[in-house]
Amino acid sequence: MARAIIIDTDPSPDDAVAFLMALASPDELEVLALTTVGGNVPLALTTRNALMALELAGRGDVPVYAGAAGPLVGALRTAEHVHGTTGFDGYDLPPPSLQAAEGFAPDRIVELVMSRPRDSVTLCCLAPLTNIALAMAREPRLAGHLHGIVLMGGARTEGGNITPAAEYNIHVDPEAAARIFESGVPITMIPLDCTHRALTTAARMARLRAIGTPLAEAFYHLLTFNKRFNARQWGTDGGPLHDPTVIAALLRPDLFSGRLAHVGVECHGTLTRGMTVIDWWSVTGRHPNALVLNRVDAEGYFDLVIERLSRFGIGSP
Repeated sequence: MARAIIIDTDPSPDDAVAFLMALASPDELEVLALTTVGGNVPLALTTRNALMALELAGRGDVPVYAGAAGPLVGALRTAEHVHGTTGFDGYDLPPPSLQAAEGFAPDRIVELVMSRPRDSVTLCCLAPLTNIALAMAREPRLAGHLHGIVLMGGARTEGGNITPAAEYNIHVDPEAAARIFESGVPITMIPLDCTHRALTTAARMARLRAIGTPLAEAFYHLLTFNKRFNARQWGTDGGPLHDPTVIAALLRPDLFSGRLAHVGVECHGTLTRGMTVIDWWSVTGRHPNALVLNRVDAEGYFDLVIERLSRFGIGSP
């Protein structure tokens, strides 16, 4: 039976590849909804980008619910310096004719999860965790009803990609992240330590383009533009394909390795706000609250990404 999932996202091309992979995997995953949040770009654009990607894929049947425009505390810090002004710079897609579904994303998360049997829905989190924290505040039983959360965020030894200490998704709303890690939900965490091992090299991008579909051509250009920031910054062949690791971990857990550890989130440090403090060697004696994946078989991962995206031709998977 396919696993029921909700994908919480702030779409740049990485996010879109992730949810398209999930939609291309109906035997394994049932996508109940996409929920959007302010993150890489403001909420209106993250929602628009989700709708554009779905329309390109011929998947207008998937509901998209808009959620929180900013974090629990303070102002939203966006990342146009990486993703461009729209979050989808690099290829001109037509404006979507699709519209977001009615309802506030945290409320819809509660309804979708609580209307199903306990332990049957997994949240796939590709963005700041504001929507999830708000949903848990609205329904205290939500944490105990979930099968689990798989999230891309944080770092252990890689430092940060938005501050020297913090990864972007956690830094944008560390108060929300702290609530999630303290909630008791089974969490699988995929930090920069893992995603930085999976670069969009020229050879891998050529394989994507060789699929030959309109969707593959669009994402070839979107990802090429999107990964220039890291390639120039680091002097590498491409940049990390972060968010699809969440879906890949559900489809092919054998591609990943890591260990159980306690993860804390720093909310107050002047230099370290948003840092994930991962007790890798169990020096505190605190009970593990996450499975932290720090390694990925990059070739196997990209094989999976390309194979799933190749399923989008005429019509939908």
